[in-house]
Amino acid sequence: MATKEGFLTDEQREVLKIATQNAETLSSSPKSPRTLLSEHQLKVPAAGKAPTAGIAVRHVRRSHSGKFIRVKKDGGGGKGTWGKLLDTDGGSHLDRNDPNYDSGEEPYQLVGSTVSDPLDEYKKAVVSIIEEYFSTGDVDVAASDLRELGSSKYHPYFIKRLVSMAMDHHDKEKEMASVLLSALYADVISPTQIRDGFVLLLESADDLAVDILDAVDILALFLARAVVDDILPPAFLTRAKKTLPESSKGFQVIQTAEKSYLSAPHHAELLERKWGGSTHITVEEVKKKIDGLLKEYVESGYAVEACRCIRELGVSFFHHEVVKRALVLAMENRVAEPLIMKLLKEASEEGLVSSSQMMKGFSRLAESLDDLALDIPSAKALFQSLVPKAISEGWLDVSFGNPDGIDGEIQVEDEKLRRYKEEVVTIIHEYFLSDDIPELIRSLEDLGAPQFNPVFLKKLITLAMDRKNREKEMASVLLSALHIEIFSTDDIVNGFVMLLESAEDTALDILDASNELALFLARAVIDDVLAPLNLEEIGSRLPPDCSGSETVRMARSLVAARHAGERLLRCWGGGTGWAVEDAKDKIQKLLEEYESGGVVSEACQCIRDLGMPFFNHEVVKKALVMAMEKKNDSMLNLLQECFSEGLITINQMTKGFSRIKDGLDDLALDIPNAREKFSIYVDHAQKKGWLLPSFSAELSPAMGAAST
Repeated sequence: MATKEGFLTDEQREVLKIATQNAETLSSSPKSPRTLLSEHQLKVPAAGKAPTAGIAVRHVRRSHSGKFIRVKKDGGGGKGTWGKLLDTDGGSHLDRNDPNYDSGEEPYQLVGSTVSDPLDEYKKAVVSIIEEYFSTGDVDVAASDLRELGSSKYHPYFIKRLVSMAMDHHDKEKEMASVLLSALYADVISPTQIRDGFVLLLESADDLAVDILDAVDILALFLARAVVDDILPPAFLTRAKKTLPESSKGFQVIQTAEKSYLSAPHHAELLERKWGGSTHITVEEVKKKIDGLLKEYVESGYAVEACRCIRELGVSFFHHEVVKRALVLAMENRVAEPLIMKLLKEASEEGLVSSSQMMKGFSRLAESLDDLALDIPSAKALFQSLVPKAISEGWLDVSFGNPDGIDGEIQVEDEKLRRYKEEVVTIIHEYFLSDDIPELIRSLEDLGAPQFNPVFLKKLITLAMDRKNREKEMASVLLSALHIEIFSTDDIVNGFVMLLESAEDTALDILDASNELALFLARAVIDDVLAPLNLEEIGSRLPPDCSGSETVRMARSLVAARHAGERLLRCWGGGTGWAVEDAKDKIQKLLEEYESGGVVSEACQCIRDLGMPFFNHEVVKKALVMAMEKKNDSMLNLLQECFSEGLITINQMTKGFSRIKDGLDDLALDIPNAREKFSIYVDHAQKKGWLLPSFSAELSPAMGAAST
């Protein structure tokens, strides 16, 4: 064994003995001596194979087999060793079978526990609701499950999950998702939550596009369909676009929805059929089916069968149309009134027609009572008798019978106003055919009811919105003329307030009502019919969260945009398509040409060719300024000729003089004697009868001093 394992000299044996004794002496020390034997490298002469040759003694230990092995630094145990010399790891020496074993000496372990997130729980729950709905197609069950789930503050995430799951399915599920959103709107999910849900979808469009190849197009379809189904206002697209980066997929989604779907002819019908449709019929066909089932019910009297037919239509979001048409039928056929009231009561008690849909149906009928009275003279009285019955039987909310809760237009009006509305509808239709503004103004003056001017404005714009761009442009031009001739600014403001108060009802019949009303408002500002401050006044008279307030905000944005004048003058195609600055340049050139030796008749013809009679006050203003600058009073001859021919009206002439008066302080910086010259022109105009009598009362003290 000695020849194989090597041997130690006497000196080395002595050193090893001393080292062992020292180690035993220090065994109770809290720290082992790190330099023990570090200076005594015991080299064993090789005799055969000596595996430990050249290894320090402190790193050498004899195993149970008697072999020398190298162990870990500081005496840590390797295979076949007893561990460190001063091993303080108590955990490895605990023996649970030891009578002195104490469980308190066991090492502590931290055990993690899962904290549940309410939003995560909600997301998991709605996935099962959506999957079940896609399997059964039962809208009522899905609505009930979502209502029972609670956590309504998380509903925007339901919308996001519903649409994102449908995007990854077939057209059938996409159509089902759109139908469900319409059914949940207002009854289960608030309009604000609908908007927030689509915002979440737009913000996550980039992520959706990674998994779904045509995500942009599909999401654009969902967005456009939501607008068509009246669960998103068209203004939502404009607002959402401002919050998204132009390079994002969400921005592309909105652009696609606007340009490819909502701007296409017959887009509502196309979008309803894009995924096959839930009923495969258009809105008009649904209305025909409603008429048919109501007439069949009146003949048979089977309310249960009628309710079944209403349910099979699958258009719960359109039940207000059922209510409206049922009430009209009750008015037309007095014998059928008890049956109709019974049907509506049962439909309400069964939950087939929700209270909001019932209210909406009554409101829409109240709004159309004027037109209905042409066919049913006693329509107003009949409606007045039906409302208390419905409230007393408990299927119409009592707030509908409260005048404070009903729009001013819904209240029964006096006979004079009713006749006025009938007359102005005929006048407006004639104007759309003839484009004769003076004739329309004469007709309004003959009616002799200036207190109803706001009603005329509402009727004018409402009728124009349901027609082509030509009539919309004609309505805007007419407003400018009326403001100058017979309408005050208060009349215009009150008319727009009435329009905006009924904007939600108008949107039921006119898809893009909110956008078009915003354009009419903004155009009125550009045409100087309204001042920008008037928009603030109109907005302050509307509830802050209604669609009318949103329309006013949109109008302010349109007016504040770059090149707003040019764009808004062309919003309906325009009369000439010119921008305001273009028109001003043309007026300046024709006046300069006349001043340099032109003929009065030619100048008048050029003014007439401009085709902007509502802008003739600019001709008056520029003619007076040129007369002051060049000291050429021949401009007064041109104004006299224009006034004599009726080319420039007294209102346009007064407005032109008023604009000069308002800017005299600035004008005097370039023309020192501007006040004196203007006073002379005012005296001349008053003698010729160009100005309204009220103009002289408006002259400032400074003006009076200048004239004396």
